[in-house]
Amino acid sequence: MQSFSPSAWDRAYSVASPLLPKSLQMTTPGFKAHKLASVLHSESIGELYVNLLSQWLNSAEVVLNNDYKCSMTPQWQDIVDLQSNACKMMALDTLSYLPNDILHKLDRAAMSVSLETRVPFLDHRVIEFAWRLPHHMKIRNGQGKWILRQMLYKYVPRELIERPKAGFGIPIGDWLRGPLRDWAEDLLCESRLYQEGFLDPMPIRRKWSDHLSGKRNWQDQLWNVLMFQAWLSNQTTR
Repeated sequence: MQSFSPSAWDRAYSVASPLLPKSLQMTTPGFKAHKLASVLHSESIGELYVNLLSQWLNSAEVVLNNDYKCSMTPQWQDIVDLQSNACKMMALDTLSYLPNDILHKLDRAAMSVSLETRVPFLDHRVIEFAWRLPHHMKIRNGQGKWILRQMLYKYVPRELIERPKAGFGIPIGDWLRGPLRDWAEDLLCESRLYQEGFLDPMPIRRKWSDHLSGKRNWQDQLWNVLMFQAWLSNQTTR
């Protein structure tokens, strides 16, 4: 899968997508193909979950003097009794990805403009009811949110429900090649990385070069490094 660039996958998909059923249509197919290929080596469902959420799959690749390999999240040991791997991953989402990523971003974005938001599906009564439901009422024939879809079909036109999932991403990749390029170049300077001694400049510079050339979009991996570098810069200038 990774022998073709994400953009090449996107072009091939754009040709085939009109012939595909709506259930197989998606956004960013190239990115998804590469992500799938990168996690196929996972040795356990716990490691698969970690890899799906990770940008740098091998932290030792970029962090100097680091021989630690994260194979599963700490919470995994607490939920081993759940019946299915899908339930385990949903539980981990509830414990980690949801509060530490999705809700965190939502709260910061909303409060920055003094907007009070609500998350009705996270009402404790809804959560408790959902966890009591049998698995086949959540996922059926490869389709998620099955019971919710059945309810919505009664009130919402099907074409508004059966659509490719779309997030709220921002064009970080374009910004790094454009208005943020000088800022990023300063933080990713090879001599600076060597001097600081925390990160290996070689894989970072390779991804930065590939990104600037348009060969690959490494925005997520680079943004993680840039956030650490910006934080480190702030600590050293205090």
